[in-house]
Amino acid sequence: MTTQERQATHDPQVKKTVDIDWANLGFSYIRTDQRYLAHWRDGHWDEGHLTEDNQIHIAEGATALHYGQQCFEGLKAYRCKDGSINLFRPDRNAARMQDSCRRLLMPEISTEQFIEACRQVVRANEHFIPPYGTGGSFYLRPFLIGVGDNLGVRTAPEFLFSVFGVPVGPYFKGGLTPMNFITTSFDRAAPHGTGAAKVGGNYAASLMPGHEAKERKFADAIYLDPATHTKIEEVGAANFFAITRDGTTFVTPKSPSILPSITKYSLLWLAEHHLGLKVVEGDVRVDELDQFAEAGACGTAAVITPVGGIQHGEHFHMFHSETEPGPITRRLYDELTGIQFGDVEAPEGWIVKV
Repeated sequence: MTTQERQATHDPQVKKTVDIDWANLGFSYIRTDQRYLAHWRDGHWDEGHLTEDNQIHIAEGATALHYGQQCFEGLKAYRCKDGSINLFRPDRNAARMQDSCRRLLMPEISTEQFIEACRQVVRANEHFIPPYGTGGSFYLRPFLIGVGDNLGVRTAPEFLFSVFGVPVGPYFKGGLTPMNFITTSFDRAAPHGTGAAKVGGNYAASLMPGHEAKERKFADAIYLDPATHTKIEEVGAANFFAITRDGTTFVTPKSPSILPSITKYSLLWLAEHHLGLKVVEGDVRVDELDQFAEAGACGTAAVITPVGGIQHGEHFHMFHSETEPGPITRRLYDELTGIQFGDVEAPEGWIVKV
């Protein structure tokens, strides 16, 4: 590994360095200095604090362990060219976590406390933020879990909210390189289940089909609608989008069991307002993929991963290319990452400075 020195820009007294090869940074856990921790007891959240301890100490009967009463989020902080730091739409992550909490009968964390917790973690670990121009970012993982002494199937007596951060590179190796995917007969979520909430059980259900897809040399599994298995819903842990053959329309699946991706809704807005495309949320039938010239998987971790092709049964459908992203996918990626890194003017409210 090569030594890269990072000096905090907001506090001239802080001069910390980390030994990280930024150019080869992957998407894996790296212990950083500080994380945020808050507790809910007696009907309210405390103000929270930073801690160096990266271990969580909870009761053996915690509902998070036995009944899956937990949810989490993912967002990123970005180093800009001028040295400042951007958080991308953290209010939307806070709102989505609040939705997940309501679904699982957990106390909501306020938007203000959510954003302040993220800010504190970024400031405390600023020397871990990849330098501008490396393509890396600082991934934040807020999570909220049911804790306390418990045995029966009920909501927890206490809750814990925490945020930690990790420097990351591309989720899929190769960055904006097309990947091939395969449909699976497994379901990610039930039609009236927790698919629209960001809860761990949805991801546990995806481990086996994802493993099987990788064994067959595909990047991940594509989940079809659980009711009929005829329509695309999600691509691994990411949302799906496609561009029609005439290059005029951005299409993304619509279903109550799809997680509402903040990246996807940002792309919907950019496609319409920056690229002048028609945008549609509707059915994407897996046997009608020939109407699309480009496709992609999108999410906080992956940003955009172009879909080179999809294997469905005995049929393999290739989109624009298995080696190069399509032109509209490239433009969307450049617009979105330009906003995140401060190189493109952001719509009002999308960027929060740390």
